[in-house]
Amino acid sequence: MSEYQVIIQQSAQKQLRLLPVEMRSRIDPRLKALANDPRPAGCIKLKGEENRWRIRVGDYRVIYTINDPIFTIFILKVSHRREVYQG
Repeated sequence: MSEYQVIIQQSAQKQLRLLPVEMRSRIDPRLKALANDPRPAGCIKLKGEENRWRIRVGDYRVIYTINDPIFTIFILKVSHRREVYQG
């Protein structure tokens, strides 16, 4: 299986920068691991959304899409669980 390229959208980069350092240090390895396994154990395909997936990291959620034909993952949102699904 080929390695995927992980692209973090600008809005998600801003959300990551605003997180506490401890949480960022937990999320960063999970984002890197997506390159080797875009659908890790525990990931959920979001209902009502075409090709959107979610991984949990503590109380935070990472929302992303997978483009299999070009082996690319786009990180769309990184936020607390009570905020991530709003708007």
